[in-house]
Amino acid sequence: MKVVSLHRYPVKSMGGETMTRAMVTSRGLEGDRRWMMVREDGRFLTRRELPAMALVSAQPTERGLRLRHRVPGVDAASELDVPVPLSGSSELPVRVWGDEVIGHDAGPAAAAWLSALFGRPVRLVHMAEQTVRPVHPDYGAAGDRVSFADGFPLLVTTVESIAALNARLDAPLDMGRFRPNIVLEGAGAAFAEDGWQRLRIGGLTLRVVKPCTRCVITTQDVETGESTGLEPLRTLKAMGRVWQKMPVFGQNAIPDGPAAIAVGDTVDVL
Repeated sequence: MKVVSLHRYPVKSMGGETMTRAMVTSRGLEGDRRWMMVREDGRFLTRRELPAMALVSAQPTERGLRLRHRVPGVDAASELDVPVPLSGSSELPVRVWGDEVIGHDAGPAAAAWLSALFGRPVRLVHMAEQTVRPVHPDYGAAGDRVSFADGFPLLVTTVESIAALNARLDAPLDMGRFRPNIVLEGAGAAFAEDGWQRLRIGGLTLRVVKPCTRCVITTQDVETGESTGLEPLRTLKAMGRVWQKMPVFGQNAIPDGPAAIAVGDTVDVL
């Protein structure tokens, strides 16, 4: 089995980037979901509420982050460079599902640019290195932490599993619908990942802790955010791909320690 692609999403629910190699930290791929858009009261926002977030891509820079808004059918795009908030800058309590942590406000320029795009007051926040958001204790160990991702540092999927799903769909889907971090090939069978407990990729070991429950974002076009119907959620349920009454695809994982990984690396099931 080998790694066939790596992906990170610098701003939660916005466009991501494909990588050939990446450093894995305790929070997941370095730079993954360390930024998040929130309402004025600090509650997180995603494409569940604002599908047009798919039109904004985010790319880390030496100073911070570059946001780019695409308009379908129009060549021109609006861009904004956002520096990482300085230590001691304005702190904002923010909520991600049931967790409340401190975010560092990215400033008025980012807030104004994003508020104009989405037609509502929003802020952009950054997770500082000293901020600790623990993984749910039912699945993680002491010291396990996560970024602004929904609940776990890494999402692992396999080529074999999406092939099995696509064989049941009228219109095949790209893996981007599921926003994975690590995509593997050579698992031998579809959904072989259900039986994994630990993986080794070079110097990295991962604990595979629970299936990833899926939501309406998987029914949205990756590029535009537009709804494309009930798939793949309907077919996942019909295939019995269900955990606690929710459709699932892929596995959440937690790294045991930092290490570099790359496309082409061999993967062993431990």
